[in-house]
Amino acid sequence: MSSCKSVSTPLAQGEKLTSFGSQERVDEREYKSLIGCLLYLTVARPDLMHAVSLLSRFMHCCNITHFKAAKRILRYIKGTLKFGVEFKKEGELKLIGYSDSDWAGLRRSVEHWPTMQQKAAALPTYQQHED
Repeated sequence: MSSCKSVSTPLAQGEKLTSFGSQERVDEREYKSLIGCLLYLTVARPDLMHAVSLLSRFMHCCNITHFKAAKRILRYIKGTLKFGVEFKKEGELKLIGYSDSDWAGLRRSVEHWPTMQQKAAALPTYQQHED
């Protein structure tokens, strides 16, 4: 991978990754190891999180398409080596914690809001207001 060309995005545009199909299987241990390393790297490289998270869904059924997509992430990293989050220690660290043990006074029931992933991407709409 040291002599490979870099790419500008971690995932190829329009590529569909699925667990179905009759594509050639790859060594599961090698794929899991690569994805594990990439997951570790996402701590300092949040720009990789979506792509790595997507590929981690195929640990049980990895094929050549998934492996090539993972290698594409490595090619993206090669071109963006200076990207990242820098963690600096400045002064003394102090741990502070807060708790709301009575659920903000809600005695009858505690409400929750479930979330789920959309099946289609939605484009933002903008309106210009004239004053």
